[in-house]
Amino acid sequence: MASEFEKNSTNMYVEQSPKGLENGQVQKNVDDDGREKRTGTVLTASAHIITAVIGSGVLSLAWAMAQLGWVAGPVILFLFSFITYFTSTLLADCYRFPGPGSGKRNYSYMEVVRSHLGGFKVQLCGIAQYGNLVGITIGYTITASISMKAVVRSNCFHKEGHQASCTVSNYPYMVIFAIIQIILSQIQNFHKLSWLSILAAVMSFAYSLIGLGLSIAKVAGAGHHVKTSLTGTIVGVDVSGSQKVWRCLQSIGDIAFAYAFATILIEIQDTLRSPPAENKVMKRASLVGVFTTTLFYVLCGTIGYAAFGNNAPGNFLTGFGFYEPFWLIDFANVCIAIHLIGAYQVFCQPIYGFVEGRCSEKWPDNKFIKSQHDINIPWFGVYNLNYFRMLWRTIYVIITAIIAMIFPFFNAILGLIGAASFYPLTVYFPIEMHIAQKKIPKYSFKWIWLHILSWACLIVSLVAAVGSIQGLTQDLKTYKPFKPQDNE
Repeated sequence: MASEFEKNSTNMYVEQSPKGLENGQVQKNVDDDGREKRTGTVLTASAHIITAVIGSGVLSLAWAMAQLGWVAGPVILFLFSFITYFTSTLLADCYRFPGPGSGKRNYSYMEVVRSHLGGFKVQLCGIAQYGNLVGITIGYTITASISMKAVVRSNCFHKEGHQASCTVSNYPYMVIFAIIQIILSQIQNFHKLSWLSILAAVMSFAYSLIGLGLSIAKVAGAGHHVKTSLTGTIVGVDVSGSQKVWRCLQSIGDIAFAYAFATILIEIQDTLRSPPAENKVMKRASLVGVFTTTLFYVLCGTIGYAAFGNNAPGNFLTGFGFYEPFWLIDFANVCIAIHLIGAYQVFCQPIYGFVEGRCSEKWPDNKFIKSQHDINIPWFGVYNLNYFRMLWRTIYVIITAIIAMIFPFFNAILGLIGAASFYPLTVYFPIEMHIAQKKIPKYSFKWIWLHILSWACLIVSLVAAVGSIQGLTQDLKTYKPFKPQDNE
């Protein structure tokens, strides 16, 4: 049976007429924009942020620290944590227009840019945001399959010995991951995703703590001695001069992008209940998210570097920096896979909402797109089925899985996408919208230092993009399609 209410692309009730809000019962269940009452809190918003930010890349920070050393590594970690938190507070104030505490709500990053800046910058924002989101979902398909495969390889190494080849293909695990995502993609919107984000955040803590604990045990072990230095890997000993430069650029870019969650900040903020004011809650959630992330990044990076020294592996769980205890390695890799399952949904929900919203605007009377059908599912309750949503989301997951299979080195491409989107989304737009919102005079002290920060981050993005292109060219030289790689 079709629902009594027409629903928008994110499956939230919309006001059909002024009379719709005259009924006291209906008014109690909707917010000031006529949409279904939001229920998000600091906890749920923080979980979304942590799920998005603390990826399995936290286990690669030991490698990044090895390239940068004891001085530059921690300094860059703290620097970008501050930049990310600062710009996220600016962006949180732009959720409503014209003022942060009242005014019209904006439901996506593009709408925020349209309200505050307008013009071609709206299209630029859309290309950067959704291009980055699509790239991340493809990259997560690859990374999750590597973690699943690592469980099989870990058991093989335990049984056959550490010198065994234990070659396993990623592709069956990409298919498994895609099937899971097709099911989870039927979750209507961000508002229904809180339980999955909390689960994924717990998983990220679990495997980060396991990696941290194993590193501490390695450092405390008898006879432990590895080579570390204030400047990281040594030219002529560990790496060549050109390798040192490229790896340092790549490490700086990886750390900068590792904090970014601007692509989904507005969508997260749109889940928050009010009062208190959404921008104040979002700022607290951003502080919790960035602080927690920084704590884990610094611990995993520094202690991981102390454990492995200048020869730190790219990922000391999937890269087999540790072999034993194999059951704990297996558990950690399962946690990585579960986390990435949840993180995939956090990043693809804005894509789903954008496409479904545009289609609803273009074909407002199309029943295939608009109609909702109530299905009673045992132990679950009533589920609102929309055929268009089910079909298009399934197609999207299948396409991302196919691209992941064709380009198993896509994470190198993702580094390039991250470099291209980090500056406009995390730095440029928040600063420009803050200047426009607060009407900061041109060439004033605040205007100048904000632009100095903006240009400095642009330089970081450019040099990181160069490093990603260099890494991509190296991957292309050894690329063999549909062939398992032992070093993945």
